[in-house]
Amino acid sequence: MKSLGIIVEYNPFHNGHLYHLSKAKEITKADYVVAVMSGNFLQRGEPAIINKWARTEMAINAGIDLVIEIPSTLYSRCQWFCFRCSKITEFTPYHRLFMLWFRN
Repeated sequence: MKSLGIIVEYNPFHNGHLYHLSKAKEITKADYVVAVMSGNFLQRGEPAIINKWARTEMAINAGIDLVIEIPSTLYSRCQWFCFRCSKITEFTPYHRLFMLWFRN
């Protein structure tokens, strides 16, 4: 059983995100997808245009199995943000977790 971990914001969820999700699942052949997602404030500190509950619902409807909110204390420079978010996925109860990072 394989799991895929992705770090996302989905502000809002759009077709590019759906493509990213489907390609990541195809490449890794993952059975489950765990998304680590920002809350009501994004990585750069600005407020999200859609609240975290609606973005979580969009993620679940798109095929993500588990959404974990990124604690706001992790918001900082990009390198630390990605490193700390990847550490969150290490503690999920899945057998194997693959991390894919994509640059904007």
